Amino acid sequence: MSASQSSDDLTLLVKIFGKDRPGITAGLFDTLAAYSVDVVDIEQVVTRGRMVLCALVTQPPTGLEGDLRATVHSWAESMKMQAEILSGRGDNRPRGLGRSLVTVLGHPLTAEATARIAARITQAGGNIDRIFRLAKYPVTAVEFAVSGVETEPLRTALAKEAAALGVDVAVVAAGLHRRAQRLVVMDVDSTLIQDEVIELFAAHAGCEDQVAEVTAAAMRGELDFEQSLHARVALLAGLDASVVDKVRSEVRLTPGARTLIRTLKRLGYQVGVVSGGFTQVTDDLQDRLGLDFAQANTLEIVDGKLTGRVTGEIVDRAGKARLLRRFAAEAGVPLAQTVAIGDGANDLDMLNAAGLGVAFNAKPVVREAAHAAVNVPFLDTVLYLLGVTREEVEAADAHEER
Repeated sequence: MSASQSSDDLTLLVKIFGKDRPGITAGLFDTLAAYSVDVVDIEQVVTRGRMVLCALVTQPPTGLEGDLRATVHSWAESMKMQAEILSGRGDNRPRGLGRSLVTVLGHPLTAEATARIAARITQAGGNIDRIFRLAKYPVTAVEFAVSGVETEPLRTALAKEAAALGVDVAVVAAGLHRRAQRLVVMDVDSTLIQDEVIELFAAHAGCEDQVAEVTAAAMRGELDFEQSLHARVALLAGLDASVVDKVRSEVRLTPGARTLIRTLKRLGYQVGVVSGGFTQVTDDLQDRLGLDFAQANTLEIVDGKLTGRVTGEIVDRAGKARLLRRFAAEAGVPLAQTVAIGDGANDLDMLNAAGLGVAFNAKPVVREAAHAAVNVPFLDTVLYLLGVTREEVEAADAHEER
């Protein structure tokens, strides 16, 4: 609405709908231009080749409204479209305070899930202003622009509904900062890759069962991460260093990992990894994937053999959060504009420290604590939580192929 226009001024809502074809939008506004109206708002949606185009315009000069209506209907008929024109006053009602973007991922996304998410938004005091599809592959991803309720209570309300429905829902505050998130840091084992690196080493040392026992003790809370790390690495003592190359060749990237990183880099993001695993693997991943940052524990090697010890700074739960802050400082990115991705309790501090913490196929305690959760096996679905569309992903792929 222009500054000179009152909220009580008469306006016309012109709605055109029918089969989409080139020239509809230009044709409508060419038709309206003859009546010296101003554009107050526009919205256009195309679904399966069917268009709905809405134009909110000021009332034409006195005595011309009837002619405008007749002309628009005649033009629409000539284009094999339908027209509807409604009189009213002013612009759309002001949006309520509290703006959030709600991303819903489904594989598939059912009508029931959509209905219940929409109902929960309403029950929380929110209003859905717009809905936009981000992707149809490898999951269906839709984004709701919601106003009238603060982000945190809306996130809490939708998290419970999402868990019951078996869909993934992310709620973030709307605003320019969403597209300004310029650093993504992720865990490695069972996040960036499908494997647990220490188990790959243990397989070559013939001590898989013992490593599994120590891991189970740590999961039961009988050992903290640092204790379990030292206990497991000790079992690798005497292993020939040549096994490092074998383990590197055995590492399997999570589906969508390359697409995620390639797209983020294409869009100007910086990307890093932090791992309770080993630099002997993460350094290789950094080179292969073009990562900006990488930090992990380092297996000590003396005279071509693993000593059963690690050297340098231990990367544990607190260490991952500390490294996130360090990477953000080096990248010149405010912590509020960082994204962290992980699956285990060891990632919780990092997920909580980031502006957006994403639990990827995570343990229940991690899903409950994170800002958002993804429970499909495709790492690139995280892109949709950042508002990146499938078209942008495909554009990044096409650029890579050139």
